Amino acid sequence: MKIIERGANFGFWILVRGAALGLSDKMQRKRSSLAGICLFLLAIALVLLNVERAAAQPTPFYKDKTVRIVIGFTPGGFYDRWARLLSRYMPKYVPGNPNFLVQNMPGASSVIAANYVYNLSKPDGLTLLMPINSLYLDQLTGRPEVRFDVRKFEFIGTQEKAPVMLYFRADSPIKSVADIINAKEPPKCGSTGTASTGYLLAQIMDEAFKAKINTVTGYQGGSEVDIAVERGEITCRGMDIAPHFGREPFDTWHKKNWDRHILQSGAKRDARMADVPTLVEVMDQYKTPDVVRRTARIILASGDFGRPMVAGPGNPPDRVRMMRDAYAKAMRDPGLIEEAKKGLMDMEHTPGEELQAVMKELMSQPREVIERVKKILTQ
Repeated sequence: MKIIERGANFGFWILVRGAALGLSDKMQRKRSSLAGICLFLLAIALVLLNVERAAAQPTPFYKDKTVRIVIGFTPGGFYDRWARLLSRYMPKYVPGNPNFLVQNMPGASSVIAANYVYNLSKPDGLTLLMPINSLYLDQLTGRPEVRFDVRKFEFIGTQEKAPVMLYFRADSPIKSVADIINAKEPPKCGSTGTASTGYLLAQIMDEAFKAKINTVTGYQGGSEVDIAVERGEITCRGMDIAPHFGREPFDTWHKKNWDRHILQSGAKRDARMADVPTLVEVMDQYKTPDVVRRTARIILASGDFGRPMVAGPGNPPDRVRMMRDAYAKAMRDPGLIEEAKKGLMDMEHTPGEELQAVMKELMSQPREVIERVKKILTQ
């Protein structure tokens, strides 16, 4: 750089000096030619310098790459919808602007997808996972099919909180939690597996106030559970509140008063279900012991994770940071916000670092609390 600067100064000096000395036109032309040559060489040097600098800058890792988002559910649900929405906006905030591809891998309430990403995907920053938010409970209870340590997943972020609700067909005799408690036979609800919100809510209701529900597990996704309810195979489902007010078949159900809302788990009543009691309100009614309340808090903490996105263990820290940053920026993108509003998709972004801390806390509970959680979830 100093050489180029000196060349420019020398060329300028030749011109100024020639004029100052009052040289003849012939000598002045010679000096002008020499100055021109200097300036020409200077231009070449600048071009070569820019080429050298461009060559010295490394190509972004994600350039011309494809990032997969593996979802533990079938297409159509809110996990799938959020994954596809994020896959359209995250790429422009990742250096190199990679392609994003969504892959559905349903089964066992996301355990199959989690096992795959944890054990089989390469730790190269090119595979992300959107598992069920209660995945940690399968590990806490020691389920044999679990082949991962949820603490080693790198949380990228979540887009919302996800309190739970319980709905019944409107033609069912069940109109309240008291009706479930007093039913001659437990009503039959559906869920995707033992870590699903429906299964967890049913177990807590049984523990808290002896409201027994017969939970049929094994459905591939929430949409399949809803179809089973429509067919009359089952009569109820526990699920996150947000998707119940954001897609079919629920929009049509509500217009026809086809379903009935019985319970919700949020700290306060959702405005869309202002006449439906919260779990805490019902616990107060039935004087549920504090130890059961604390256990329920751990189990239902899954709602804090919304629909999380994670990376598997061992990924380069800089690539994890890039994904977290891209996720956060995508959640502030006006285009994504507009699409989410149109799709009636609730938004309350939580950074991956915060989710990581919450998961560490949940997985570090006292032994007696963990044993009670196991008892509730495996009985």
